[in-house]
Amino acid sequence: MAMPVIEMKDVRKVYPRPAGDVVALDGLSLEILEGEFVAIMGSSGSGKSTLLNQIGCLDVPTSGSLLIDGRDVGSMTDFELTELRRDAIGFIFQKFNLIPLLTAYENVELPLIMKNRHRSAADRPIDLLRQVGLEGEVITHTPPELSGGQQQRVAIARALANDPRILLADEPTGNLDSRTGEQIMDLLADLHRQGRTIVMVTHDRQTADYADRIITILDGRIVG
Repeated sequence: MAMPVIEMKDVRKVYPRPAGDVVALDGLSLEILEGEFVAIMGSSGSGKSTLLNQIGCLDVPTSGSLLIDGRDVGSMTDFELTELRRDAIGFIFQKFNLIPLLTAYENVELPLIMKNRHRSAADRPIDLLRQVGLEGEVITHTPPELSGGQQQRVAIARALANDPRILLADEPTGNLDSRTGEQIMDLLADLHRQGRTIVMVTHDRQTADYADRIITILDGRIVG
């Protein structure tokens, strides 16, 4: 039986503002099982990106608890949170967030260097890039020399570099045309079939339909 890899219990996230506090998450509880593909939908300002940032340990709850692999994020040190993000979670962003001066190969290699403190075995980045459909001369190109679809494939390969159990995708097709977006979603679906846990924020229903489960957020609460 699959076990919860992500558990949120009565999580509130409040941002203090001079004009009054903004409640981004309002008592939200959620379980995501190992190997599940979950899509999070909601209008702008609903709290879906805040939720993804919580799961990715980029932010911590104001109250309530968040457990990743049974570990309470609220009790972890900054160093432990950094290790968790590096080793257990892979991030895929709408705007790719690649380093423009590095080649595709070097962008994928960077997380390996950060973890191991030395240059990686040359075949690991190449294998990851080949897995997402990139090989040959293109892997020596920098992001400005690549199409949007190619950049997103590099970003996915980079997210896989340290073999994370959880992939977080924030509008992964948002900057792509429909055909390229379908190719990227087919790639994510294949990673899911390999056993990855995937949590994806999207505004597009067709994209969300790739997931096992769709969660709708409104005013920081789950409504569907």
